[in-house]
Amino acid sequence: MTQTSYTVLSSEETARALPYPELVAQLGKAMAQYAAGTIVAPTRQVLDYPKTGKMLSMPAVSHDIGVHKLANVMLDNQQQELGSIQGLVSVYDAQNGLPLLILDAPTLSGRRTAAVSMLGIQALWPQGPEHITLLGYGQQAVAHCDAIMTLYPKARVTLTGRNPDRAQAVATSLQARFGDRVQATTAVPEKTDVLIALTSSLTPVYHEPARLDRLLIGLGAFQPDMAEFEAHTLLASRLYADDVAGARQEAGDLIQAGVDWEQVHSIHQALRTPAPKDKPLFFKSVGSAAWDLAAARCALQHLNQA
Repeated sequence: MTQTSYTVLSSEETARALPYPELVAQLGKAMAQYAAGTIVAPTRQVLDYPKTGKMLSMPAVSHDIGVHKLANVMLDNQQQELGSIQGLVSVYDAQNGLPLLILDAPTLSGRRTAAVSMLGIQALWPQGPEHITLLGYGQQAVAHCDAIMTLYPKARVTLTGRNPDRAQAVATSLQARFGDRVQATTAVPEKTDVLIALTSSLTPVYHEPARLDRLLIGLGAFQPDMAEFEAHTLLASRLYADDVAGARQEAGDLIQAGVDWEQVHSIHQALRTPAPKDKPLFFKSVGSAAWDLAAARCALQHLNQA
């Protein structure tokens, strides 16, 4: 029996293996395959730690590879200056089950989640954003800012949230890379044409009415008891989700608003057929192991070309 070998990537190496243009392209392909049933990914399993935090188990398989992300969401880590997401993504050969690659889960999750948001913008806001506001200032905000500046270099980004000092601190750190295109404010700027909420709030943090001139994206509320947007905002919008089946179980905003699930459309559909412009647009990203599989493909392709 031969000894198996596989590659282990650090956080920095994982980031380099997931360049945003290629990652967005792989996600678009994976969404089509997921819709066709050639990628199989069950809804994530969530286990509560005895004191605080959750363990998330997310497997997915396709004809070429299988992946398993085991991630821990530990919100109290912020008090210790640790990332709130910890874990690993294992990648396996679908023909023989041998391990191929180990990726850093927080880095992969941050980049593929940001890439899904970019795909949502591509599908629902094809004219391209001019001013994106990030409602939140954690790891996801940093990843989203990186993705925006890569794919929409002319766009401006504003960070805001319940803690203005923290929003300003994160914006200041990002200005070292992106200059004054990144700012922080205490409220959502009026000229925001795309707003992305990425908080861990249990109660709505965005209270404004739905607007035809503003695309709303929500990705922070990943449990039924969490919500970032008011019900009236959602009920006045045309609704899209990255994974409608997963959203039925996990999208707290939509669940609490009591939306008609027959009126929640797949973002894959919007990539194929442009969204009607008769109502404001809202995109809910709950995540899927299928998107982790797309990221793993991107990383393998990058390593093979290196």
